[in-house]
Amino acid sequence: MVRKILVLNSKGGCGKTTIATNLASRYACDGFLTALLDYDPQASSTSWLAQRSKNHPAIFGVEAHKSTSSGVTTSWALRVPPATQRIILDAPAGISGHHVLNYVRQVDTIIIPVLPSPIDIRSATRFVEDLLLIGKVRQLGVRVGVVANRVKKNTMVYQSLERFLNTLNLPLITEFRDTQHYVRAVGQGIGINEMWDQRAQVDKDDWEPLMDWLEEDVVAGGISQQAG
Repeated sequence: MVRKILVLNSKGGCGKTTIATNLASRYACDGFLTALLDYDPQASSTSWLAQRSKNHPAIFGVEAHKSTSSGVTTSWALRVPPATQRIILDAPAGISGHHVLNYVRQVDTIIIPVLPSPIDIRSATRFVEDLLLIGKVRQLGVRVGVVANRVKKNTMVYQSLERFLNTLNLPLITEFRDTQHYVRAVGQGIGINEMWDQRAQVDKDDWEPLMDWLEEDVVAGGISQQAG
């Protein structure tokens, strides 16, 4: 079963590429044939892949931003190997209005990274409204989950983020700490799950709730099929 996961937030600097690259790394290490589509003109995901050693599990990269920005047909550029099982889309910042729908139609799952700051929460409020109304995620059956990025727990602003999500009836899947481990991993073209440093174990553990949530309906669907 192919799973297409979009990492999306209209605000820049919230960690979309960090989430996308680490997710691609985790899936590749778990044995899935994985593709990473870089829609961001800054090409940060593409740069990360260029740093990746051939000794690590392979990830198929697509510079999707080149085909969309130049007006060239996207059919050739977005073609991934036929056996691909997990496709991660790293979206650009600044998506709004009806452009949101173009991305939503391509995927079955959306991850929204949000920083626990008043500015980011206000921006996320407007963006999620677009996603629910214009993007029609619920009508299209697209699952949406939020991850809190660069978090310092037990702060008032973090509690504000939790209250904000409760009003939208969106799940807060997990929280990622504000740590230099992610910076070091990016520089090596690896995910945090591929780091040998034992001090990164607490950050590796933070990914388990997200991976469980992403795969839970796949597992359920497989059980239902077998039972039938």
